[in-house]
Amino acid sequence: MVLACAGARAVRGAARAAIPCLWRGRHFSSGKEPGENHPVTPMLQHLVYKIKSTGPITVAEYMKEVLTNPAKLLGIWFISEWMATGKSAAFQLVELGPGRGTLAGDILRVFSQLGSVLKNCDISIHLVEKTPHGWREVLIDVDPQVSDKLRFVLAPCATPAEAFIQHDETRDHVEVCPEAGVIIQELSQRIALTGGAALIADYGHDGTKTDTFRGFCGHKLHDVLIAPGTADLTADVDFSYLRRMARGTVASLGPVKQHTFLKNMGIDVRLKVLLSKSAEPALRQQLLQGYDMLMNPKKMGERFNFFALLPHQRLQGPSQERNANQSKPSPAPVAGFSELAWQ
Repeated sequence: MVLACAGARAVRGAARAAIPCLWRGRHFSSGKEPGENHPVTPMLQHLVYKIKSTGPITVAEYMKEVLTNPAKLLGIWFISEWMATGKSAAFQLVELGPGRGTLAGDILRVFSQLGSVLKNCDISIHLVEKTPHGWREVLIDVDPQVSDKLRFVLAPCATPAEAFIQHDETRDHVEVCPEAGVIIQELSQRIALTGGAALIADYGHDGTKTDTFRGFCGHKLHDVLIAPGTADLTADVDFSYLRRMARGTVASLGPVKQHTFLKNMGIDVRLKVLLSKSAEPALRQQLLQGYDMLMNPKKMGERFNFFALLPHQRLQGPSQERNANQSKPSPAPVAGFSELAWQ
C-alpha cells in the first residue's frame, strides 16, 4: 500500500500537466453538477488544498482521508471515554472556541457512522483502467473549471498499483487492495503454521465485477466525490484476489452466497424450532421478516458472500493406513460450504 501511494506521488508533477484524459467510470459518479444542494464541507476544502499543493491523489488516499479524518478520530476518542465512564444515557458535548460548531457537528456525525467506519477497517482500494497505453491508475484531482469540485482523472504513466493486475486480466476496470492482500497472507501463514481457520463475509464477487466503488448517505447511493466526509465509502471484495494472495499456503473455499451458506448451516431448521417455541404473533412475524431479509435473493441473500481459508489437511480426509482395495476416505464436510447431515 505504501509503495502504491508513493508511486502515485512520484507522478503528480507530470499528472498536473499531462493527464491524458478524464476517467469515466460507470457507477462511481451520479453525474450531477455541484450546486447549492452540495455544500463545500471542511473535508472538501482540506482535499482541495492538499491536491492543489501536491497533485492528484489515489482513490485509496481519498478513502483514507474521508474515513479517518481528525474529526472521526476525535469522535472515537469521545465514544471511548463515554464507554469507559459507564455509558451514561445523557451527556454534553461542548465545543469552546470561535466558529459555528463545525467540529462538534462532525463529531456528532461520527457517533452515527462509527459502526460503518470500524467495519471498513480503513482498507482502501486502488482503481486501475485498461487504456490504449496500458493499465493506468485512476486518480482524484481538482476540476480546473470549478475550484471546489473534484473529478476523476487517469495517471499519465504507470504506478505501482498496476503490479497487482494479472497478465491475463480480461476486465477493463479493476479494483485492487494491497492491504487486504497483506492481511490474507498473514492469516494464511498463521493458519498453515498453527492450524485454525478464517471465515470472511462481505459484499463481493469472484473476479467478475469492475466498478463497485460507491458512497452511501442516509442509506441512499451518494456521489463519492460530492461533500466528502458526509457519506460512507465502500467497495466490494474481490474474492479471486484474496484466493490469489493466499498463494496456495492454505486451501480456500467459496465464495458462496449468503442464502446458500445459511441454508447449509441449517437456518431452516433453526427457524422451525424458534417458531415452534414462539406463541406471540408479533415475535413470529419478526422471525419471519428476519429470515426473509437474510435469505431473500432480492435483499441480503445474494449480496453477502462467504469465503474460508483452511489448512490443506482439513480437505484431505483423515490420515490412516489402508490397503490397495480401500478408497481414500472422504474429508468431513465444511459447514456452510456443503449441506450439513442432521443425525
